[in-house]
Amino acid sequence: MSKINASDYSFNGTGGFEIKNSKTSVPSFYEDKKDFKKQLKSLQKDIDKLQEMMYAHNKWGILAVFQAMDAAGKDSTMREVFKRVHPLGTSFYSFKRPSEEELDHDYLWRCMKQLPERGKIKVFNRSYYEEVLVVKVHESILHQGQRIPAELRGDDVWEKRYQDIVNFENYLQNNGIVVVKFFLNVSKEEQGRRLIDRINEADKNWKFEEGDIKERGYWNDYQQAYEDLINATSTERSPWHIIPADDKKNMRLIVAQTIKEALEALPMSYPEADEARQVELKRFIEIIEGQNIS
Repeated sequence: MSKINASDYSFNGTGGFEIKNSKTSVPSFYEDKKDFKKQLKSLQKDIDKLQEMMYAHNKWGILAVFQAMDAAGKDSTMREVFKRVHPLGTSFYSFKRPSEEELDHDYLWRCMKQLPERGKIKVFNRSYYEEVLVVKVHESILHQGQRIPAELRGDDVWEKRYQDIVNFENYLQNNGIVVVKFFLNVSKEEQGRRLIDRINEADKNWKFEEGDIKERGYWNDYQQAYEDLINATSTERSPWHIIPADDKKNMRLIVAQTIKEALEALPMSYPEADEARQVELKRFIEIIEGQNIS
């Protein structure tokens, strides 16, 4: 059984990314369901301990961005990977269609409001990348739905947005907020099976919307949009992690390992008390013990 190396799934912009050559499945990193649960539990505990250290250090933060086609497994992966992290150390935000208030601001505004505090992990279910995905595939949103001057909606609008995003992520990195980006890469065949399951299984009906079928008809357009944005916004500091998503167990293990390695890479530690503080702490012990006697 091979060991997971997060760098195997990372693309930093060197060379070129072609989605057609990107794997949607890889050999299993687990022997059976029991082994999977054991490995995931270990990774969950490691992430929790590292997040606690990050909180105590209070200098760094993590922004984990998840993007994928429908039914790729974003929700379940986020839930399982961060399941054992202290609730006060992590939070989630799911981006839906922009509200009227959000449309009256620049497209990064609503994302800026949700950025993580130092010491915490913030998980984005979709993100500012929707502006070069859904909006690019359905350009009528740009020209009719968004309140951007016509003079600024030229042929170079996408390149400008890519550059805006790269600059934004550099800004975050420059301020101690590490951006970890995941594209959960599911095959069209597997996506189809999962959508059918949502129809056939009563307890999954709530997940299915007719719009899912309509969007599936734009599969090739979305694949091209993902390829373009990954090539344009992958950098050494903020690479994209392209995660094979046909096997959900494998996907969760790879994502968890990637988050763990991102935390381990941070130069952080628990605060150390100096000699004067150590003396003071010992005095507090004496006070507490005296209170117990009284």
